[in-house]
Amino acid sequence: MKVAIAHDFLVQNGGAEKVVEEFHTMFPDAPIYTSVYSPEIMPASMRNWDIRTSFMQKLPLKKISHRIALPLYPLAFESFDMSDYDLVISSSSAFAKGVITRPDALHLSYVHTPMRYGWMHHAYLERENMPALLRTMLAPTLHKLRTWDAVAQLRVDKHIANSSIVADRIQKYYRRSADIIYPPVDTTRFTISSTVGDYYLVAARFAPYKRLDLAIQACNTLKRPLKVVGSGRQDEYLRSLAGPTVEFLGRVPDEQLTKLMAECKAYIMPGQEDFGISPVEANACGRPVIAYAAGGALDSQKDGVSGILFGEQTVESLCEAMITLECTRFNPQLIRAHAQQFDTTVFRSKVLSIIDGFYEERANKSINNRINPQ
Repeated sequence: MKVAIAHDFLVQNGGAEKVVEEFHTMFPDAPIYTSVYSPEIMPASMRNWDIRTSFMQKLPLKKISHRIALPLYPLAFESFDMSDYDLVISSSSAFAKGVITRPDALHLSYVHTPMRYGWMHHAYLERENMPALLRTMLAPTLHKLRTWDAVAQLRVDKHIANSSIVADRIQKYYRRSADIIYPPVDTTRFTISSTVGDYYLVAARFAPYKRLDLAIQACNTLKRPLKVVGSGRQDEYLRSLAGPTVEFLGRVPDEQLTKLMAECKAYIMPGQEDFGISPVEANACGRPVIAYAAGGALDSQKDGVSGILFGEQTVESLCEAMITLECTRFNPQLIRAHAQQFDTTVFRSKVLSIIDGFYEERANKSINNRINPQ
């Protein structure tokens, strides 16, 4: 069976890219089809992969606004020749599901979310602080992208959602059901530390919807140490908010981040994530998580066991959660056990089960059609 993997773009290293790494581990001979690839940003291990980019790789995208390039992504994925493959797995939050496969091939799409700026554009654009004129100019493009997305998802044989909220969105926007398989976490990489510091930790891209501003302002208010890992377009803004207890570390190696997680007082996830792998990694270190009670956190966290959930995206609500956590005794072994339900072995088993089930169902239909021809 020949397998291919498709992913929207390889220009940032986040949770979705960790899922791609796991698919590559499962199918090491499968080429990775993607719109654009920046090897200097992605893990060095990827440089040995068979990564096949679209015509967009040759464009000066660093000089072109991402929003201007939006109409090109559907064409990029439809331009790939997937006729050699029996199984195509797309890892998609926007465009990769649009690849065109053979009629008899299985297309399995792991959906991180339906296109956020297409289907949830009002909230997305508001958080991006986009000028009203630019929103108006962008509206026709987003309308076309929604239409394309609705058609492209019909090419998918089976949708897999990475959380309950994403499954709900798939049902809402695509009118399709989806199995839920949580993203993989290699819990064997993480251990419980005998040393725990007094600092809180956040590690994320500096994007508006991540709401790192809440974590910074809450630690300013309570005068608690906060270590911030990551980078992004909000860098200058977030640094301008930071008080003397907030430390920016930039991007750090995986080994350093693992140590920071294992020794933090708690990990903070102030934004609404589709799932959120990093908090589960912190749990795998036996450390509690403070998370906004929405989205993927409702799947990944158990209030009072693996951490504390807060109900409003306000500094006051987050401060209350931090104080509650500091008054709560957590069991690191119990937290780690909670994280192990998201282990890579669980992910692999469930994905392979869906693939096997699809081919078994297809074989049974073929037999029935021969026995009972129409």
